[in-house]
Amino acid sequence: MASTTLYKYNPATSSTNEYKGTFSWWMKVSEVDAGSYLISQESGQERFFWYISGGSDSFEGAYRGASGQPNIDFSLSSAPKIRDPNGWYHCVIAYDTTQSTASDRLKFYINNVQYTVSNVGGDIPQNTIFPMNKSSFAQPLYIGSYVNSAAYFDGLMSHFHFVDGQQLTPSSFGEYDANGVWKIKTSPSVTYGNFGYFILKNGNSVTDQSGNGNNFTVAGGTLTNTEDNPSNVFCTLNPLSHLQSWSITNGNTRFQGSTVQDWKSAVGATLGASTGKYYWEVKWVTGDSYSVLGVLPIDQYWRCNKGDTTNFDVYEKANCVQLSTSGTGNIRNYVSADVSGTQRSLNDILMFAIDMDNKKMWLGENGVWDNSGNPATGANPTWDTTEFNSDWDNGFVPYCQSYAISAQTEFHFNFGNGYFGTTAVASAGTNASGIGIFEYDVPTGYTALSTKGLNL
Repeated sequence: MASTTLYKYNPATSSTNEYKGTFSWWMKVSEVDAGSYLISQESGQERFFWYISGGSDSFEGAYRGASGQPNIDFSLSSAPKIRDPNGWYHCVIAYDTTQSTASDRLKFYINNVQYTVSNVGGDIPQNTIFPMNKSSFAQPLYIGSYVNSAAYFDGLMSHFHFVDGQQLTPSSFGEYDANGVWKIKTSPSVTYGNFGYFILKNGNSVTDQSGNGNNFTVAGGTLTNTEDNPSNVFCTLNPLSHLQSWSITNGNTRFQGSTVQDWKSAVGATLGASTGKYYWEVKWVTGDSYSVLGVLPIDQYWRCNKGDTTNFDVYEKANCVQLSTSGTGNIRNYVSADVSGTQRSLNDILMFAIDMDNKKMWLGENGVWDNSGNPATGANPTWDTTEFNSDWDNGFVPYCQSYAISAQTEFHFNFGNGYFGTTAVASAGTNASGIGIFEYDVPTGYTALSTKGLNL
């Protein structure tokens, strides 16, 4: 949702109960250590908003009352920092300003855990009416920015609810699975009230699913659909994993290098595996002869990104392809030197299939596997058990690297979300697992690198 924001004006009808309400949403952050607003609404002096504070990565908020009312800043005591670019957070803000106990008037939950809301500027006065409960309030409520002007939320959102007239708990919107993991209720049984709404239910629809017709509008940017959701978390690049000033954007699927020349740093992914069969695609957009894609043993990857770079060359520890606009696409084997590979061209879509059960991996391009390979049958792998020695027993992680000299490297990863950057795949290939959307056919027996894919 970076640079994208949604808005809706309060309905002309009366609020079901102007003192009570509940927000609930699921979100996955892409950018860490950046201030971003989640909800905001203001008119003149009066306003209400919640945001993730840049630098501290914690939830904060504020209420500014009308003339003569207090200005209150909110923060959460002992709450976790919002720094996980791989996990989905369930957030609930529930208020009932009629409560006689001040601390019960505003409650905040993260993944079904309530955190104390600390107030600077005094307690919320009893029977306060927040802007979102006033039909006469002149300005819309925004999701994903500060009043459509700054501090855009960079990440994903799903199942965004507002319930007018009730102070609910997270159990109305989520529940624990058999493994004790907090999961989403896709169709919760709640009564939304006159002002209530339910958007982003399936995909990127801003049409209200509550039955009230309180639809939102995209105020700016592009609201892109994604397969990544609270019930199935897909692999992305990890913005916490690298030592260089490389740019990772588009929900952490777009990598852009710089002119930094360092073989010892890499950008890895958020998911890896030690067993199973997985497929993904990468579009090579720009670069020179030092643009690298492949996989690393997890142990070597974490060694690299802990700063242990003495006599350590990431490229030497990988099974990867070194792309070139002017020569061959050299293949690097983990245990041997480069071997000559197929010439690659800009805007080619490279295909990767890895079989960790049999320690084999295939590289392809634009729908064709190199050397007549066939991941489904195990024939003609690009790398086999010779290269996948015992160092890979703890698993692999996809990675990329840029040692730019003349042209900045840019890769667009499709781990199953169905996009290269902001462009959808042209025509989705077959996929027997039903997990993820790819440009080309997923080999039989393979699946996307996602939480559901890991558990097939």
